[in-house]
Amino acid sequence: MALTGRAALLAAAGSLPVGILAPSWAGMLAVNAPLSLAILCDYALAAPVRSLVFTRSGDTSVRLGDSASVLLTVTNPARRRLRGELRDAWSPSARAVAAGTGDSRHSVSVPPGEARRLLTLLRPTRRGDRVPDRVTVRSRGPLGLATRQGHHRVPWAVRVLPPFASRKHLPSRVARLRELDGRTSALSRGEGTEFDSLRPYVPGDDTRSIDWRATARQSAVAVRTWRPERDRHILVVLDTGRTSAGRVGDVPRLDAAMDAALLLTALAARAGDRVDLLAYDRRVRARVRGRTAPGEVLARVVDAMATLEPQLVETDMRGMSTAALAAAPQRSLIVLLTTLDKAPAEEGLLPVLPQLTRRHTVIVAAVADPRVEEMARTRGDVDAVYQAAVGAGAQAERTRTGERLQRHGAVVVDALPETLAPALADAYLALKAAGRL
Repeated sequence: MALTGRAALLAAAGSLPVGILAPSWAGMLAVNAPLSLAILCDYALAAPVRSLVFTRSGDTSVRLGDSASVLLTVTNPARRRLRGELRDAWSPSARAVAAGTGDSRHSVSVPPGEARRLLTLLRPTRRGDRVPDRVTVRSRGPLGLATRQGHHRVPWAVRVLPPFASRKHLPSRVARLRELDGRTSALSRGEGTEFDSLRPYVPGDDTRSIDWRATARQSAVAVRTWRPERDRHILVVLDTGRTSAGRVGDVPRLDAAMDAALLLTALAARAGDRVDLLAYDRRVRARVRGRTAPGEVLARVVDAMATLEPQLVETDMRGMSTAALAAAPQRSLIVLLTTLDKAPAEEGLLPVLPQLTRRHTVIVAAVADPRVEEMARTRGDVDAVYQAAVGAGAQAERTRTGERLQRHGAVVVDALPETLAPALADAYLALKAAGRL
């Protein structure tokens, strides 16, 4: 049982005059005895809390930055009306508020045998699964002097997905992809790996393309024509180790890498390529195999990324290379979203990179820190000159690391968080245009 502010106010209003005018135990008893009796009666008349029945419905997923709606249905099977307050508590990062209010408390009034639906709005600030804690109900009596209070567990989960802010770049890249596919078909007809059609032999054609069976059935020599292969394999590898936890601007490096991976996945799926995802640090954190309909691949990748978090361990690059080679047994495009910091790149990635580039085309994409560029441009006093020297040194190290990776056969994409996604998509299109996919 819990007392309300009204009960305290009545006790004070009755006790103060008695204490001032006629202080005695009899006077105090004359005031508090009726009040206590009223409180007990009010408590007895309050609707029971334990018998309430709760169910949930509503959104089960939401993109980071958007709002989700979750309905909580309260059914009152008792014979007394439920009057009071209900608090639907969620984890702090869910930022749950009752619709129409500024907090998570709902005012409830449920007649006997009826149900009411309460709307809670969520605006999460972090990716992952957000779950409710407890539903706390405080049932007031008809006099408003005492309350019954109890807790209920009502399970639910809302998965907070990556925001995919780079989606705005997709239409322009798809237009370039269509233009590129048309030009490639026109220029590459006669070469490729997928059979297209037969045509008469023209002097200068490769004799290995002659179809002797078709030639035997007609009077002219027939030559096979081919079209470029479309079902290419792309493996996106996300480094979820220590370096991915660093914040660049307002977002962690891992989130910027995810956004770039989503744009590449959407673009490659439109091109008819098969996209797989591998998240790794010292073990596999997530894996998606893209052998599904193109429209489902992006949804599966987004869902797998939702629960990924940076791990405060050094990435095992040798283990990552082994896992990537196992996931891509045939020639593929492997996209490593990792770091170009000198120590992890040169000590971890460079020794294993030849194993990947020997069979596959490799893109190494990394998030550059805009703060380093600002430091390099700083001018002014002695401290500013020192910061400029530090920033210029850091930039030079990243440049040298990128050059070493390029000498080992990798394509390097080093861009700021807001430009990494379109830069990676452009690198993918450039490889297609060059015939390296």
